[in-house]
Amino acid sequence: MAEQAAEAIPQQEGATVKEPLDLIKLSLDERVYVKLRGERELRGRLHAFDQHLNMIVGDVEETTTTVEIDDETYEEIIKTQKRTVPFLFVRGDGVILVSPPLRS
Repeated sequence: MAEQAAEAIPQQEGATVKEPLDLIKLSLDERVYVKLRGERELRGRLHAFDQHLNMIVGDVEETTTTVEIDDETYEEIIKTQKRTVPFLFVRGDGVILVSPPLRS
């Protein structure tokens, strides 16, 4: 089944995807989407990573979403904060998902 998944992924010159981290390796120096614990999302250029998914990401746009309950109406109030960071070290144990760029 892993071989079928590897065949379905478009290949770059001489690049093969045999393991999940190989797909991330193909995304080096490209913009990726990273979903983290605590309702945090990152979009930025992947500079480096290791087997624990510790990552160095540059030109990062971080989005943090919080949900608060209104004391009077008990309605959910969703707040989104965004910030831009030149470089960010992401610890791998907080990573939920890494999405490589779309390839055509």
